[in-house]
Amino acid sequence: MNSKILGSIAIVSGTAIGGGMLALPLATAGLGTLPAIALLMVIWGITAYTALLMLEINLRSGVGDNVHAITGKTLGKTGQFIQGASFLSLLYALTMVYLLGGSSLFASKLELVFGQPVDSKLTIILFTLIFGGFVAVGVSLVDKVSRFLFPLMVALFIVVVFFLSPEVHISTVVADNLKEAVEKGGYSNILLAAIPVVFTSFGFHVCIATLVRYLDGEVKSLKKVLLIGSSIPLICYIFWLLVTIGTVGGDTINEFNGSLPKLVVALQNISHLPFIDQAISFFADLALITSFLGVTMSLFDFLAELTHARNGVAGRAKTWLLTFIPPLLCALFYPDGFVKVLGYAGVPLTVMIIFLPIVMAIKQRKQTQEGYQVSGGNAALVGLGVAGVAIVAAQIIVTSFS
Repeated sequence: MNSKILGSIAIVSGTAIGGGMLALPLATAGLGTLPAIALLMVIWGITAYTALLMLEINLRSGVGDNVHAITGKTLGKTGQFIQGASFLSLLYALTMVYLLGGSSLFASKLELVFGQPVDSKLTIILFTLIFGGFVAVGVSLVDKVSRFLFPLMVALFIVVVFFLSPEVHISTVVADNLKEAVEKGGYSNILLAAIPVVFTSFGFHVCIATLVRYLDGEVKSLKKVLLIGSSIPLICYIFWLLVTIGTVGGDTINEFNGSLPKLVVALQNISHLPFIDQAISFFADLALITSFLGVTMSLFDFLAELTHARNGVAGRAKTWLLTFIPPLLCALFYPDGFVKVLGYAGVPLTVMIIFLPIVMAIKQRKQTQEGYQVSGGNAALVGLGVAGVAIVAAQIIVTSFS
């Protein structure tokens, strides 16, 4: 396996793994560990298949085309508008999620420093200004910071999992809370709320067009990259659920009501080792910061292109305000939405990586049967469409009854 393939696998894995991983135990604790892992595997299967479908679309459109160009070739201006609106909605939602999660961890650290709680709105603003400042400087700085932080985050994750694994209790993994949730009749609600969050945690598809160009459209290598690259997050998520729900317990995590700092403190109480306490804290920080930088840089660049902003100080300032003011205002007035908004992000992601690719694939297959085609035929496309409808329906139902 050459260095280009290894690097591409790292890109796929790195795009998926991030702040969403921290939300997984908060979203799935009520299911019980084993059902949560089963849900992870089902969602991984859906996202892996749609990645191969998007690979088919990319190759038939032409090596070197970006997502916008591919959508325009197959679905015209209407398709491009839907794709662009979905992409913008997804990035704004994710930016808000990482503002909420990052600022909550920031607030807990400021509380330790000053010895008293700090206003949550103030910490959201401070977090935006401090870490959003990297984005204002430019992609070069974000790239350098991310190259340093992401490997460090992976190393800390391995350390945390290694030292917490002996504390996992089999009885907790089997999950007494599963029986209790079923008896209370709330299990279906917990499952519906978890589905969009888990789906969003496997959102690596934005890098596929870039990888097709990078690997010169070599099908065998690209399939390997997408399947291995998407499997690494699955394995990481499984271990993460085992050491969080399996140590703290599903009932206890459910009582946190989506609070990330409470989850971090609970894991620190399990470890009994000061350096592991620090590792847990830094891992959570880095997971949020790396995701925040990656998402906001993408949003900044997209808005700059959309508004034809100049690259001078005034142009970058205008783009920065467009990037951060909308999600900042939402975060200030919806401070408890870390897990919930991640679920909302699943709706535009479903449009981008399920519904639009299905329509594009059908149109391309009518034009030609030559070249790479993912297995399963029209039956698989129907099944994928049903899965997409189920993900969107789950979020609509949860929103309606919350």
